[in-house]
Amino acid sequence: MASDILGPIDHVAFVVEDLDRALATYVDRLGFTVLERREVPDQGVLVCFLDATPVRIELIQPVRPDTGVARFLQKRGEGQHHVCFRVSDIRRALARLAEAGFEIIDPEPRPGLHGLIAFVHPRSTHGVLIELVQVLHDTHPGH
Repeated sequence: MASDILGPIDHVAFVVEDLDRALATYVDRLGFTVLERREVPDQGVLVCFLDATPVRIELIQPVRPDTGVARFLQKRGEGQHHVCFRVSDIRRALARLAEAGFEIIDPEPRPGLHGLIAFVHPRSTHGVLIELVQVLHDTHPGH
């Protein structure tokens, strides 16, 4: 049964030390297709989305040491960073999650690569960082 708060999984994200080296693994050796590669200066990261239909894989490389992603990489090393769920109304989803006792990192959604995003703290989700996305401009329909 699907969640009545969260929609389908949009993507699963992995932090990597070197995006090009990671792409050699995921694209050259595993055969995934690159959908999009961009730098996100305000978040201090390079990101690359891969087609893993029906979801996507997001590879994230920090480019500055003063970001949460860089601190995550330094503390925990490469690996899974978060799972992202689509929602149709991010503010409503955040309110419902807060009412249910979840610790919200971003009480107010912020701009992300494909729409509005917000995060739920892993302390309240058994160690899993959850991202919510309300897609505003879907560059990859069907995902």
